Amino acid sequence: MPHVTTGTRGEQHPPRDGRRWGVGAGLGLLVVGAALGFGELAAGLLRVTSPVVTVGDALVDNSPQFLMSWAIALFGTADKAVLVIGVLLVLILSGAALGVVASRRPVAGYVGLGLFTAVGLTAVVLRRADDLGAATAVVVGGVAGTVALALLLRSLGPAPSRTQGPGPDAGPQHETDTNRADEAGSEEDTGQEQGPRAKGDADGVPQTGPDAGPGRRGFVLTAAGVLAASGTAGALGRSLPSLLGGAGSGTRLALPAPASPLPALPSGVDLGVPGLAPFTTPNTDFYRIDTALTVPRPDPARWTLRVHGMVDRPFEIDMDELLSRDLVEADITLACVSNQVGGDLVGNTRWLGFPLAELLREAGVQSGADQILSTSSDGWTCGTPTEVVMDGRDALLAVGMGGEPLPHEHGYPARMVVPGLYGFVSATKWVTDIKLTRFADEQAYWAQRDWGVRAPIKTMSRIDVPSPLGRVESGEVVLAGVAWAQHRGVAGVEVRVDDGDWWEAELAEVPGIDTWVQWVTETTVDPGNHAVEVRATDATGFTQPSERVDPIPDGATGWHRIRFTAT
Repeated sequence: MPHVTTGTRGEQHPPRDGRRWGVGAGLGLLVVGAALGFGELAAGLLRVTSPVVTVGDALVDNSPQFLMSWAIALFGTADKAVLVIGVLLVLILSGAALGVVASRRPVAGYVGLGLFTAVGLTAVVLRRADDLGAATAVVVGGVAGTVALALLLRSLGPAPSRTQGPGPDAGPQHETDTNRADEAGSEEDTGQEQGPRAKGDADGVPQTGPDAGPGRRGFVLTAAGVLAASGTAGALGRSLPSLLGGAGSGTRLALPAPASPLPALPSGVDLGVPGLAPFTTPNTDFYRIDTALTVPRPDPARWTLRVHGMVDRPFEIDMDELLSRDLVEADITLACVSNQVGGDLVGNTRWLGFPLAELLREAGVQSGADQILSTSSDGWTCGTPTEVVMDGRDALLAVGMGGEPLPHEHGYPARMVVPGLYGFVSATKWVTDIKLTRFADEQAYWAQRDWGVRAPIKTMSRIDVPSPLGRVESGEVVLAGVAWAQHRGVAGVEVRVDDGDWWEAELAEVPGIDTWVQWVTETTVDPGNHAVEVRATDATGFTQPSERVDPIPDGATGWHRIRFTAT
């Protein structure tokens, strides 16, 4: 019985197919890298957002409310990094798949790049920012990817085709080793070598494409060049803001002293309990929740604030004029509406700025203008009730935070700070425009997504010590935390253990009603598992309710409860 060879031309070669898939995937990744690198370079030169950020911004702006709320609740302050990583992963996986297809069908690769570019251009149109220059960066990235694909495909040589010998689609082969031996008899007798077999593959078919020796070397050299060029372009694009100077260069405002400095904080604002959040939150630890995937960096030398709309005297003010005014200080706690019961999306510091009410009085607010519609440099909008800013509270156009200029992440060079309201209706960062209007006429970013429009901060308390699921020694146990009810003040905090009776905790001192307050108490516990709950009462006599309500649309409610183990 004749022995059928394992090397017939119609049989699959897994190792070779694996190499082809790997080369194709690598080709696709290099193409994606070229598109991203040169897109980043164009963005840096034009000072616009990069293609990845443009797509991410469009996703943020057009995602359903439930998805955005879920992302904030799940990832907290890491939500932006997760989104950017997700966009990059999709690009990487899609690019690898596109490369595999393009290595066999080049036209499909070019069509795929065209689709990617179209998606990027669509994102430019859909995002809230009117930064149409970002379209140029997208197009440059698409062109760079196309050039890289052409160079890499050329270095591989012709794609495998049926004219080079039967492939996986070939029908059954009936050639055996015996047949081959008969056909090659004269060659064996004469000792002559068969030409095609000396130069081709095991089947006597000349090699081309990813498996060819010269093609492989050419591909490696071309790939190295594409990688180097893309990496250099991307790195240069990222560093261009610093190299060209301006807001990204690290230049910081020199803040003037406040016209009427606040006294030092009372000595009793910090209880000194290990594990308890400090009264003043360091700038580096202050929470950041916003919709900007990359931190806007407006140039303070070019910054202006426009005040217009339903006013008698619209005007613009630049940074030099703002800093020349009598600035004031205020101790204010900010809180995010996305903060869950017991969450850490809250912080307290001393702010420096100019009273917003004075700016509005200069403009002359017209009757019926019940909304201050503010806009950030990246196009995000915020609606603030006019009467809240005008009622005498320390609402500021802030330029300083914690004794230094605003960090870029927190609104440099200027932002709004209004005590008593959740940040999404009061704390516009990178603010460049204030328009007096009506809630009935215009909706801000989150109002368009059915969030609250007035959103006063709800009375809330939190347990910091012991830590959730922490372990402590039995006997005397310290319980401590913070409570807040901005612009009302906290009148009392109560604690209970294991659903027992409530008792009053001791409150620290505070400089005013717009900050949080630390609380502390002690109790005796036996070894075992225990639960502790806390609730606060504000200065109006209102006690936070036990009912748990989700943060969206206007703030969470409920008592914070943790469990700990005494040993």
